[in-house]
Amino acid sequence: MLKVTGLTRTFRSGDQDVHALDNVNFEIADGEFTSIIGKSGSGKSTLLSQLGALDKPTQGSIEVNGKDVTRMHDHALIRYRSETIGFIFQSYNLVPNLTAVENVMLPMECVGMRKKERKQRAQLLLDQVGLDEAKQKRKPGKLSGGEQQRVAVARALANKPGLILADEPTGNLDTQTGDMIFKMLYDLSQSHNTTVVIVTHDLGIAKKADRIFQLQDGKLQERFI
Repeated sequence: MLKVTGLTRTFRSGDQDVHALDNVNFEIADGEFTSIIGKSGSGKSTLLSQLGALDKPTQGSIEVNGKDVTRMHDHALIRYRSETIGFIFQSYNLVPNLTAVENVMLPMECVGMRKKERKQRAQLLLDQVGLDEAKQKRKPGKLSGGEQQRVAVARALANKPGLILADEPTGNLDTQTGDMIFKMLYDLSQSHNTTVVIVTHDLGIAKKADRIFQLQDGKLQERFI
């Protein structure tokens, strides 16, 4: 499903080149749940930005279902982000003036789905992540952190993506809620046959994935625990 070859991202810092990613190579199969661990500044978020086509690499390629994302033009990249990728962020990134249902409906509007169908699917997804009808009508400010992350998970699944990218999705949650969100993500990935790449600093969370990779100084290697 995902093949990364020679991926390098170099930034200029003063008079030096900093390799945020340094010749990264890996493959992930359909439906596989993969975690990436590493210290702050190791390149984890940079890698997710590359996979999500939010940034272009200095060198290398990223193939998703046989298509090289790094060679796509703007229009194709917009379609890739809206139809193939689901993003989940540590800070939730929900629109504060929209209800939970409206937040989940938003990505579906981008692909031209009718309003009635958008609302029905949003309600179904929120039911699946355990948010009851009353809370579905609330805005993010009236929901707990765990509830907001449930909305973020539902939103990520809105357009039936083949690949979910989760950047520290449990980082702002207590241990019990974080474990619950992880299990929910894992179960949903299995039921939807969705490939998931989750970045985390929590080894306890990471060990529950099918595979673990570690990033250190921009270099990636698989860990066996």
